[in-house]
Amino acid sequence: MRATQLFDTGDIRTVDVPVPEPASGEVLIKVEAAGICGTDRHLYKGEFPSVPGKTLGHEFSGIVVDSGDTSFKEGVRVTCDPNTWCGTCDQCQRGRVNLCVNNVATGIHRDGGFAEYCAFPASKAVVLPAELDPVHGAFCEPLACTLHGMDIGAATAGEKILVIGGGVIGLMAVQIAKLAGAEVMLMTRSAEKQALGLSTGADHAVGSEEALRDIWPEGADLVVECAGVSATVATSPKLARTGGRVVILGVLPQGEQVPIEPFDLLFREVQMHFSFLNPFTHGRAAQLVADGTIAVAPLISRTISLDDAAEAIASPPPKGEVRAIVVPEKRTG
Repeated sequence: MRATQLFDTGDIRTVDVPVPEPASGEVLIKVEAAGICGTDRHLYKGEFPSVPGKTLGHEFSGIVVDSGDTSFKEGVRVTCDPNTWCGTCDQCQRGRVNLCVNNVATGIHRDGGFAEYCAFPASKAVVLPAELDPVHGAFCEPLACTLHGMDIGAATAGEKILVIGGGVIGLMAVQIAKLAGAEVMLMTRSAEKQALGLSTGADHAVGSEEALRDIWPEGADLVVECAGVSATVATSPKLARTGGRVVILGVLPQGEQVPIEPFDLLFREVQMHFSFLNPFTHGRAAQLVADGTIAVAPLISRTISLDDAAEAIASPPPKGEVRAIVVPEKRTG
């Protein structure tokens, strides 16, 4: 089979490898769709730790074709929660499973979904409806991460919520905030993404702090940073109103530092939080995608073949792109 693997920093290739055999407790999944995440590009650049020689891809779904010794039925569609917690470390025992010191992340520590087939722990597979568009299943993992961040932010009806960043996480955060009954603003310099944000539920879409202040002079009750850019992380607390809160969902390269003014945070009592992974949210995400509560079709910028995946990960995303989806059955040309 074909699989896109990261061999070293800057060395990503789609190669021929054997079809994996599921170990005890695993199922074999024929991958239908896998999303290219910003984390995949961080891995390629060496900005995020990983294990060399592994197949990338942690946002994927597919069909169970070999159930092994599990209770899964062959032929069912599943979405794959990529994080396997140990359950025994101190963090797991405290319920903070996303901070598990022994976490095994599919697509980082073990082979992932940029492949024709993937052997995957049955305990982390969530069944999706047979009638669901196969490409939509690839959005469950990013939605699960977004849900965790929005849970931390605890949006309530009537609040003013600013979402920074018009990528897939930001546009999902817009929809979740709107479902909470908030007044929602999307901040992104991309005119295309501003329009997409408005079409998916945002009440306002702006490209600068000045434009935000024209509408909300005091700032936002909740700022959700989804861009993963040092400048927007640094600006986020300034855009929160006095007594407001900030949640950082965007991922910056390991080692990058951002200036923050503690005096301002203290005297305005602005709470600053960070959100990591998807603890106990993948099932909720799967349901929201399956019943169409969260619209994912508008977030699909393009579908590409597995043979085009390496180049797509190694290259900056095209202007206006939200999410590229790798479809293994698709052929180049």
